[in-house]
Amino acid sequence: MEFRTEFADYKDELAFLRAYLTEQGYLYYVLDAPVIPDYEYDRLNRRLEELEAEHPEEITPDSPTQRVGGKLLSQFEEVRHEVPLESLQDVFNDGEVCRFLEKIPLEHPAYSVEPKVDGLSVALEYRDGVFVRGATRGDGRVGEDVTENLRTIRSIPMTLPEKLPRLIVRGEVYMARSVFEEINARRELEGRPLMANPRNAAAGSLRQLDPKVAAQRRLDIAVFNLQLAEGREFATHTETIDYLASQHFKVIPHKRLSRPEDILAEIAALGDGRESFPFDIDGAVIKLDDLHDRERIGSTAKFPKWAIAYKYPPEVKPSVVKDIVVQVGRTGVLTPKAELEPVRLAGTTVTFATLHNQDYITQKDIRVGDTVLVRKAGEIIPEIVEVVADKRPAGTKPYTLPETCPVCGAPVVRDEDGAALRCTGAECPAQLLQYLTHFASRGAMDIDGLGPAVMQQLIDSGLVRTAADLYSLTPKQLEPLERMGKKSAQNAVDAIARSRDNDLWRLINALGIRQTGEKAAKTLSLRFGTMDALAAASEEELTAIDDVGPITAQYICRWMESPQSKDLLARLKAAGVNMTCKEEQLDSRFAGTTFVLTGALEKFTRDEAGEMIEKRGGKASGSVSKKTTYVVAGENAGSKLQKAQELGIPVLTEDEFLSLLQ
Repeated sequence: MEFRTEFADYKDELAFLRAYLTEQGYLYYVLDAPVIPDYEYDRLNRRLEELEAEHPEEITPDSPTQRVGGKLLSQFEEVRHEVPLESLQDVFNDGEVCRFLEKIPLEHPAYSVEPKVDGLSVALEYRDGVFVRGATRGDGRVGEDVTENLRTIRSIPMTLPEKLPRLIVRGEVYMARSVFEEINARRELEGRPLMANPRNAAAGSLRQLDPKVAAQRRLDIAVFNLQLAEGREFATHTETIDYLASQHFKVIPHKRLSRPEDILAEIAALGDGRESFPFDIDGAVIKLDDLHDRERIGSTAKFPKWAIAYKYPPEVKPSVVKDIVVQVGRTGVLTPKAELEPVRLAGTTVTFATLHNQDYITQKDIRVGDTVLVRKAGEIIPEIVEVVADKRPAGTKPYTLPETCPVCGAPVVRDEDGAALRCTGAECPAQLLQYLTHFASRGAMDIDGLGPAVMQQLIDSGLVRTAADLYSLTPKQLEPLERMGKKSAQNAVDAIARSRDNDLWRLINALGIRQTGEKAAKTLSLRFGTMDALAAASEEELTAIDDVGPITAQYICRWMESPQSKDLLARLKAAGVNMTCKEEQLDSRFAGTTFVLTGALEKFTRDEAGEMIEKRGGKASGSVSKKTTYVVAGENAGSKLQKAQELGIPVLTEDEFLSLLQ
């Protein structure tokens, strides 16, 4: 499609931009053959957005701008599959494959051999060439409507070249390994739990109630079956895959083979080449190519008789533990790793394997010098399966994690709610980036212009070693940083200066004390009034406060007693950071009461309502229970309202809630 710059009118331009951007999206996301720069695509997309904003009556569901909707879902609706999404019988060796082939009652049949993508199966439905609905497999007969999230997958075409009355295809939604690794790296930086594997990540992303979250996960799809095509006839599966490719679907790679030896060789080749695919595969699918023969052979109550899934066993190889090293993560968790003699696994050379924690090491009795069996968990993370005990050298000793942080020397403590050991150092260099990013975040000291990228540069340049160092920065020091010109540098310094006057609760939250977030910080600020009073509080005094349990109280006291923490607070105070609560509790009319806010509120936000409640001694909770005093319900209130009604909890309108404040 040739690019145009002259148009008869805005309708002509709208039609051109939609068609042109759809074509460019197909070239980029499906064929991986872009012809225009990302900047140009983004510029044209912005122009389309502007035109549609000026003429909202012209917006169509298939527009490239409509992939990410703004509507939040309360739940997923059920979808009954017109054509069942069958599962396949698993086989685990060449002999079982051969027996399957022998049972097919045909002379010289042909088969399609395909990689089995380890993702989440979905059905996509089109009417008159337009994507109208997508659903998860579920139990094969009933799934969940995830249309809005599927729209965010750029390789799914919103419109098709051929406008069949109805078309249903089946595909596997996945998260590319590169995307998975990138997201996990970002989550580690932010101190959030890591995703277990790409399959779980894809499944969780597709079931997000907010399509914007799903869009951020950059999911992809491989289409592998034609379920229904009104107005079209096909003789073979190969024909259907070729047809779907012509309709701009990203289809599964496949080979049409007949001889058992060729099929077995292709299964082996797919297994050996697993790393060449952008997605994880956990097997190979062998299915009869002729569609009429499939109908004749039929299915059992559970599986089709004309297809099987060959499951690859996890590759396990021996290696030797050369050393056990301890890394300190950005949240302070000590993670032991086994340094291994290099071993080739699943297409990559493995030199380290995670040991998780002390309990894992003790349970498997892993020691330096041991010969161990290694595999990749979920084809991603190397792990030790077991120790080969009869190859253990004499004189080895059980391994114990250190009692002090190997980076900063501060004491380590074991989480009361888990097996992790954690550094207690308030100024530990290993935690510095995550700590400083949190310190400057919107819910903490709210310092604009100091995101992770800038913070990393400040650390690398030696300008900042603690949060207190932020308050001595000058514009001239910031100007040389990447993406930080004269104006941006001055704005950042001004934002740092403004943060000095923040209320005490922001500083308490910014300190990053475990289990002491924004809500707890506000409670502590109101209760103690000054940082000095909070620092002097005993565990008994802390646990006497609502929402502060014994574990949280212990974390607070440990943090306040640390020499690093005391030094940090002294330096922040010297830098002019406010250490006093500015807000006062208006009254205690809501003392002992718990409110839950639900639905769309018009007269105030949930945060604003929460502040109103807390300033009057009450508590705002996110879930309904027998301890809930009131539920404040706005428009379209869902399950929380229903639960409140079931429990007999009083439900207030916004006006009724406001009347309680007067």
